[in-house]
Amino acid sequence: MKKRNLFLGLALVSLVFTSCKDEKVTAAEKSVDTYVVYVDSIGNIEAAEVKANWQAIDDAYQIKVADADMALENLKEREKAQERIDASKAKYAALQAQIEADRQAEAMANSKQLLRSSLFGEGKIGDDMNFGWVNKDNILSVYDKFVNTVVDNKDSYSREDWDKIKLMYEALDSRKNTVENEGLTSADNRKIAGLKLKFAPVYALNRIGSKTEEMKEAKN
Repeated sequence: MKKRNLFLGLALVSLVFTSCKDEKVTAAEKSVDTYVVYVDSIGNIEAAEVKANWQAIDDAYQIKVADADMALENLKEREKAQERIDASKAKYAALQAQIEADRQAEAMANSKQLLRSSLFGEGKIGDDMNFGWVNKDNILSVYDKFVNTVVDNKDSYSREDWDKIKLMYEALDSRKNTVENEGLTSADNRKIAGLKLKFAPVYALNRIGSKTEEMKEAKN
């Protein structure tokens, strides 16, 4: 009777152990599946929505990938599960890199537009660099705003900013050549020449200075 009870007790313990083990395996498989499905589901969301909600998406991702990595310990076919996890990690890394690249591109575009707006006024100049709105009646005020804004903010511009400023300055000069033939007064022309003389040394000195400063920072 005692032996029978002992065998029954061992069988019960074995059954409980097996049941617990099966539950762990099932939970582990579910964690891996949930992770893989989650990464795949991100690809079905509109790009704009992904960008707008990226922090929440990434927060959820970090939890699910951690659960999936921990689940490997409880899986028999660990190598296959690892391959699935690695494939999803690579897919997510590619998406993350694209999001970051898009953000940097947007930041650069915004920075460029902010610079244009500060030099010419809000909405005056876009990517097309169209100066058709500049005419004989307003060109002096355009030069005046441009040059004096540059002078006032010369210490805050990066080397890339100075390169953009140079391109815009040359485009404005090109427009001036057209405007001169449309009746630009001699008085306005002389004032513009004075502003150009004011701009030239400020550009030359600060462009070199900003490049030197960036080289020092790169070495450090």
